Amino acid sequence: MLQYQIRENEAGQRLDKYLKKLLNQAPGSFLYKMLRKKNIVLNEKKADGREKLKFGDTVTLFLSQETIEKFQKPLGSEQDTTGKYPVTNLEILYESQDFLVINKPAGMLSQKAKPDDISANEYIIGYLLDSKAITREELATFTPSVVNRLDRNTPGILAAGKTLKGLQQMSYMLQQRKLGKYYGCLALGEIQKEQTLRDWLKKDEKTNRVAVTKEAQEGSVPICTVLRPQKIISGFTLLEVQLITGRSHQIRAHLASLGHPIVGDPKYGNPDVNRRFRERCQIHSQLLYACQLELPDQTVVKAPLPKSFQRAMKEIQRKERI
Repeated sequence: MLQYQIRENEAGQRLDKYLKKLLNQAPGSFLYKMLRKKNIVLNEKKADGREKLKFGDTVTLFLSQETIEKFQKPLGSEQDTTGKYPVTNLEILYESQDFLVINKPAGMLSQKAKPDDISANEYIIGYLLDSKAITREELATFTPSVVNRLDRNTPGILAAGKTLKGLQQMSYMLQQRKLGKYYGCLALGEIQKEQTLRDWLKKDEKTNRVAVTKEAQEGSVPICTVLRPQKIISGFTLLEVQLITGRSHQIRAHLASLGHPIVGDPKYGNPDVNRRFRERCQIHSQLLYACQLELPDQTVVKAPLPKSFQRAMKEIQRKERI
């Protein structure tokens, strides 16, 4: 017999989901059978798995040690070794008991694309382990996670839930569009006034490209983007962009569809302009970054202007002086 007491990071989830994390190699049919036979009980009473766990609840497993070892990947296995969660110098922009916001550098994945990838998610867990905000034992039943995604080459604000409560709250705020998400970019051409763009976007999975249309098409989804020009310099516009919807490549494709592609964008940009910036100031990806996040409690988190933007602005000003 083994008994587990529900900790703060485990409260709020369904019992069956908790069990699937605790006995991560066990099929669901086995877990539900054990619940029916009262070999797994909640607070010493029969449960069906749909119960919401509360802080301090007890989950008791009347199972042999052999059975538990068979269905439970032990801590310290190849999935939980030093190196999976490396410690690096993350730039922390905001941290509370439940939330964490970092300034993700360009070139870092937000989440894994392949099993052996090391992404921002792993670095965040490494930071939380190193700062004692979470223990390796807790990782068996709860894993902190980022809640928004940025392309590998897009730097800036990346938010994560440190606790289950924080993860659930942040995910809910994103789904209900209660978070203000703002981006900065450098666009080709002069955009003189603020405008709200409402169009449709369709993705081609084979090419990983999207197309923007004025009318709905089969498989397309509505998009809404707000453009606010901040500065116009020598045929380029420094923009603040607010995402009302958040679709794949939305900002990049929306601006390209207007004839104002983002400088350095390899998919939707102007090849001649991209070549100039690549050769003169080593710009190899789109000049787009997540610059600001507004929380419902009026907390505003801002990311600094990336160095790539600073180099590009110097190039524009150099041309202007000539």
